Amino acid sequence: MTKPLKIVIPMAGFGTRLRPLTWSKPKPLVSLAGKTVLDHVLDMFRTAPDFDSAEFVFILGPMMGDQIEDYTTKHYPHWHVDYPVQPEMKGQSDAFWQAREFLHGPMLMAFSDTLIENDFSFLSDETADAIAWVKPVPDPRRFGVAEVNQDGWVTKLTEKPDEIDNNLAVVGCYYFKEAEQVISAIVEQKEQDISLKGEYYLADAINIMLARGLKMRTETVETWLDAGTSEALLKTNRYLMDHGRDNSIQWIDHTDCVIIPPVNIHPDAQVFKSVLGPHLSIAEGAVIENSILKDAIIGPRSKITNCNLETSLLGHDVTVTGLAGKLNLGDDSWAER
Repeated sequence: MTKPLKIVIPMAGFGTRLRPLTWSKPKPLVSLAGKTVLDHVLDMFRTAPDFDSAEFVFILGPMMGDQIEDYTTKHYPHWHVDYPVQPEMKGQSDAFWQAREFLHGPMLMAFSDTLIENDFSFLSDETADAIAWVKPVPDPRRFGVAEVNQDGWVTKLTEKPDEIDNNLAVVGCYYFKEAEQVISAIVEQKEQDISLKGEYYLADAINIMLARGLKMRTETVETWLDAGTSEALLKTNRYLMDHGRDNSIQWIDHTDCVIIPPVNIHPDAQVFKSVLGPHLSIAEGAVIENSILKDAIIGPRSKITNCNLETSLLGHDVTVTGLAGKLNLGDDSWAER
């Protein structure tokens, strides 16, 4: 690659499916398996060619985008990151249009709630114009799918097909050798007003590129995780715990708690006289005392006392005392028996 790789993450949405966690923070900063969702998304790109020289483009929304910028500046101070803003929610293509001044040369992109396990190092020798990452699914009718000809080239992207013959679901991760081609297609998409309910979808822009002769192939992923809903977030948390994010060995012999792996407990958390795990994530500064917790994500600085909780999501600075069952509480919440 002669130009720096652009890694683009659209994150302008309001995260409505993750409320109440996203009332006071953008979706990428929600806690997940010892980190934020954003950290996990960024980690999946680390195998990209010349990753240390890559330039990031985070497409922000009109609200709470400053939190993303503050977090990135603190945790990734040496990275080159640009922060274009999408002022209105007019769809994926419009998000790229708002970022057009930063999109030049090779571009790798994923949506902010999409997590895949994939090695991107092959891109240094890639000859195709573009790649769509896909995963075969039993019933593709609720996804977008890639239609592929006998030579392996993508001929069309179809949203929510009526048939199940083609099961290659598009996972929301793409590579384009020339980002300028994407912007050019979006210009035509806007001129022709190819939209749905006022939103411009990236699949339609890609179909314009395919009609122009774009050579796009597919790359199959085995693992495709979602962090866009409460249920999906907990499911992804379980998967990550089962696949390398367990740090229970650091706690089993050094606490008065019963630790049931897998768990991810931040070194700065405090845990006392509790049964913790499995599939439990406890963030920095949290305090857990005399409680039973499993299959849950506990946000930073939350305090849980005399509780029995499972399948629960607690945001930042939550205080819960004497409760049992399932909870989903946003930041700065307080609940007691």
